[in-house]
Amino acid sequence: MIISMKSSNREILSISELNKTVKGLLETEFSFLYTEGEISNFSRPSSGHWYFTLKDEKAQIKCAMFRNQNRSVGFEPKNGQQVVLYGKVTLYEGRGDFQIITSSLEISGDGELRRSFEKLKASLQKEGFFDQRNKKIIPRLPKNIAIITSPTGAAIKDIFSVVYRRFPALGMTLIPTQVQGEEAISQIVDAIQTANDKKYSYDLILLSRGGGSLEDLWAFNTEPVAKAIFNSRIPIVSAIGHESDFTISDFVADLRAPTPSSAAEQVTPDANIMKNDISENR
Repeated sequence: MIISMKSSNREILSISELNKTVKGLLETEFSFLYTEGEISNFSRPSSGHWYFTLKDEKAQIKCAMFRNQNRSVGFEPKNGQQVVLYGKVTLYEGRGDFQIITSSLEISGDGELRRSFEKLKASLQKEGFFDQRNKKIIPRLPKNIAIITSPTGAAIKDIFSVVYRRFPALGMTLIPTQVQGEEAISQIVDAIQTANDKKYSYDLILLSRGGGSLEDLWAFNTEPVAKAIFNSRIPIVSAIGHESDFTISDFVADLRAPTPSSAAEQVTPDANIMKNDISENR
């Protein structure tokens, strides 16, 4: 036998009412906040929204970042990545999930690096390091270029591939350096000075590396490298990272290329076109 009991002196909330009430309390109490943790269970369905878990040693919380917000994030989140997010604590009523709706996302440490970047950029701009009148002319038909990059990275392979396809007669000399880490700074400076040595006859320097995080590219956001580029007697083309990456080196250099491959195309003529032009003018 089933016995149904009711009480007139107690309030019984439905699940939907309970979740709605909790959601209101969370959003009122916390509003927007910053938090830091490690990404796990990252997914991006066909909607373009991002869903992931943020965790530390003792706890975790679900997070969502909608497509209109994550478009402005300059990197693809990965499991195991340490990040800082800014968002609103809330509750997804339908499942009762406690979560953060994320407004911005950055790799841990990037905030401080970004502030250092903006500070140095403002200082160098004030000193005239970015002025167009200080830019040297890029030769239309360089005879011999110095390439400053890692000997094992993707950048040098892309550059060689493009140059050999377009203008194989161009002389190229690799000055190998590290392109990441503390030691890379002095190595890049030394490489620029080496290229400027009078015993060499380079008429163009190509400074390059592949993509990476702000921390990976940091050597190209330092004052010693900026000054070495500015003081170079030889024109310098800067091709650091991907098209969306901008470094201090890009602003100081005489020409900025969005990628290493693009840099190689910009500094070399197309030999086949030149041959056709010569044939037509005969």
